[in-house]
Amino acid sequence: MSKQYYIYIMTNKTNSVLYTGVTNDLKKRVYQHREKLTEGFTKKYNVNKLVYFEIFKDVRSAISREKQIKGGPRQKKIDLIQSLNPDWNELYLEL
Repeated sequence: MSKQYYIYIMTNKTNSVLYTGVTNDLKKRVYQHREKLTEGFTKKYNVNKLVYFEIFKDVRSAISREKQIKGGPRQKKIDLIQSLNPDWNELYLEL
């Protein structure tokens, strides 16, 4: 079985903060953010809601996409989320 890699965007309760990350275990990583098990940005700003993700077979492609999203303006991230999740629903429960 081949590995999968994910880029993901998370937000807080009011959808005012956006965080973009990359991982090879999306469910575990989102759980870590939700439960505040890791220090840093997501813990500080209470980022705990998964609102967008993409799946990749190649880690380099995933990292490249993460950098592309992180380097873009906030509005592009919002447009990306709304294109697949217009109501900003929590996607963690669907994993």
